Amino acid sequence: MTTLDNAFHSLHQHGLLVLANVADAGGARIVERLGGKAVATSSAAMAWSHGYQDGNLLPLDLLSTSVKSMTRVLSVPLTVDIEAGYSDDLEHVGRVIDAVIAAGAVGINIEDGLGSPELLVRKIDVARKVANQAGVKLFINVRTDVYLKNLFPAEQRLEQLLKRAVLYSGAGADGLFAAGVVDLHEIAAICREVKLPVNLLSRDGLASPDELQRLGVRRLSAGSSIAEFLHGAMGTLVRSFLDHGRLDTHALKAHTYGELNALMAAKTE
Repeated sequence: MTTLDNAFHSLHQHGLLVLANVADAGGARIVERLGGKAVATSSAAMAWSHGYQDGNLLPLDLLSTSVKSMTRVLSVPLTVDIEAGYSDDLEHVGRVIDAVIAAGAVGINIEDGLGSPELLVRKIDVARKVANQAGVKLFINVRTDVYLKNLFPAEQRLEQLLKRAVLYSGAGADGLFAAGVVDLHEIAAICREVKLPVNLLSRDGLASPDELQRLGVRRLSAGSSIAEFLHGAMGTLVRSFLDHGRLDTHALKAHTYGELNALMAAKTE
């Protein structure tokens, strides 16, 4: 086992691990310099930085190269969002995980999305086997999209999320990413019932970090929100320069996730 993989596991045991998600090595270095105990990628931010839409479309060679460029400049653990493994083919998922481990990552995010929980269970098993073969204690953070993608009516979501948490924990997951949950009572219930460290996604209406830590949350992620603001700011600056030959910094605002993902759609012939 490496030093960084054990360190990353330890960061989930006490307190609240705050992760600023980035797209590239420059961003990763900034996060570490500003005191980040670990660095996380955003799958959306990485895809947009290469001109791809978010949604399991980023080619493996670009993913691998990006991760290598980050670990080259980092001395803290790096965890990589691999979406749904970029495939439902388990052999390809294994290749993706092998590539990010070889590039120096010690953690992954992998999600169920619109797929079946049983398929994600098989992907978790593949991830653990690949990591064990590589001699890395990979932190497998499993994102369930019950809330984020409104997979069930509101009154059923908590029950369905907890059912999936049991499946994923039994399959060998190290953390549960309950993305989209903001209600305090539901957060408390998840932290109480789930045996894994609970990860939340920063969203409007979410409680303060101190309150989340009090409830038992162990990890807080920025997701794609930093990249959304940076791309929005770039658009405003470019517009002002093209129109007036100078940079107007007074009207900077974020793009939305939807605007950016639509912008990166492949050109039609």
